[in-house]
Amino acid sequence: MPSLNLRHNEILEIARESGRVDVDGLAHRFEVTPQTIRKDLNDLCDSELLQRVHGGAIYPSSTANLAYPHRREIATQAKSGIAQRAAAIVPNDCSLIMNIGTTTELVAKALLRHSGLMVVTNNLNVAYILSGSPDIEVVVTGGMVRKSDLGIIGAAAVDVIEQFKVDYAVIGSSAIDETGALLDYDYREVRIAQTILKHARKRILVADSTKFERRAPVQIGHLSDIDIFVTDTAPPKEIVDLCSASGVQLEIADSDATADNDFSTTNTSQAD
Repeated sequence: MPSLNLRHNEILEIARESGRVDVDGLAHRFEVTPQTIRKDLNDLCDSELLQRVHGGAIYPSSTANLAYPHRREIATQAKSGIAQRAAAIVPNDCSLIMNIGTTTELVAKALLRHSGLMVVTNNLNVAYILSGSPDIEVVVTGGMVRKSDLGIIGAAAVDVIEQFKVDYAVIGSSAIDETGALLDYDYREVRIAQTILKHARKRILVADSTKFERRAPVQIGHLSDIDIFVTDTAPPKEIVDLCSASGVQLEIADSDATADNDFSTTNTSQAD
């Protein structure tokens, strides 16, 4: 491991506190060029002290997720594009289940223009967003509220979800490894996600490209369990090949999209 200079140590401390650092912000803070910061981040990532993500780096952990407010700040533009694309797939007058996650929150915002929806969720943030629409019926599961992100977890939430068979599920994942495993941090949340997948006719995964650079200890399922995968950039080749082999419809969202924009789409297969 190379020796760390003062700036390296300060970057590490910032990453520990906030969960993420970005090149432009660090360049401004230390009054150096972005190229200098990129070299610093590469050194720290090569030493496995940070993990590289688009535009910066995150503080690594394979057992604990980043704090929810910090997760909201990661890849926000990419997540917005993903949310608009996922919402465009969901028709009016249908039922769906949505789980916990910052991207699913944005999908909920994008669904506010829909009508005739019934949405089951264990995410109080999603419930609050959708409750503002007179044309959307919201069903909230029972269970314990996790204060860190207002997600509802536990056996009671599973019991409620098991009563439904919905048209669509929209779920997120904390990490996706090179084998296509969908991973998360809290086994209680994972059990709910697995139940959601079993009780939906069509399953939509929403996950930005930073999820390919992360690790988490508990497996939700596998990419082959998904019908439609919406992300922001072309995934690694092994993931693209897996989608093609498994009949997963791969959708690449336009990160600059707004509610009225068109979307760029890459389909490895068309789900019926």
